[in-house]
Amino acid sequence: MVKLADEINKHIQKFRTGYQLGPVHIVTSESAAGSLRVSLPRPKCVIGFPDSFSIGPLWKLDEKVGQSNRKEWLFEHINDESEEYEYENKYVNTLREIEDIPHDVPIYVWYGDNPDEQTGMRFFLYLLREKTNEIFLINSTVEGKQLFHTAQLDSDIVRQIFDGNKENKALTNHERIHLQKEWEQLSQTQEFLRIWVDGEIRGVQENYYDPLIIETIKSLHFQQETKDFIKTADVVVDIFTRMNSYLDLFFLEYRIRELVYSGVLELKGIPKSMRHYSVKLK
Repeated sequence: MVKLADEINKHIQKFRTGYQLGPVHIVTSESAAGSLRVSLPRPKCVIGFPDSFSIGPLWKLDEKVGQSNRKEWLFEHINDESEEYEYENKYVNTLREIEDIPHDVPIYVWYGDNPDEQTGMRFFLYLLREKTNEIFLINSTVEGKQLFHTAQLDSDIVRQIFDGNKENKALTNHERIHLQKEWEQLSQTQEFLRIWVDGEIRGVQENYYDPLIIETIKSLHFQQETKDFIKTADVVVDIFTRMNSYLDLFFLEYRIRELVYSGVLELKGIPKSMRHYSVKLK
């Protein structure tokens, strides 16, 4: 069925008559794309990339071999409750959408100051390297607000950000090449977790957040009358609310499972998603 769907989508791409007239907006995450579709004036086309670039391998993501490598890592480690074929079809179809962007429309790439969107922005510019379109960058980070990802913005703020960036100049060839090269460097890194520190993407070891997870569970135990199991989803949400930066929730759940497997935590339930099991410190 996956192969059949891929063949059908290839024919759809071949005979597609073109995009709706208007600018193209590209953003990391389908949730962020939904916000842009609701908020931005028509006509427009919004492409949301169905992935989280702060985690997992980045090697050759524009090719089948890299996509298969990344898919295998994600499905061995990440509990996002989606089917394998869904991820594969969405990923390939999104690449086709970007490939099919007409050469005579402006392209806006949205990103925030977090490892997911900063990495994604560089990947998009690499995918667009052969296109002659004017490309504009829009940083969605809002000063003074506890917002770390474009997907968190409501429609009014999205419109304000877009209106405030209308006078931006398109990227120069030099700027485009520089960011494309940064992607090429990122795609050669071996780390499976990335953070955003001091204005740069930094690869770290997978256990980087383990001490934070343990300290959070200790704190939640301290609030209990007697030490008892805590829903994994509650642990993840508590960590997220404490942090002053972007975190991938599914990656945190993966690390909690690893702490169970290594004997640091006890388990109650079936770890098929963060809603289905509880943990406590031994």
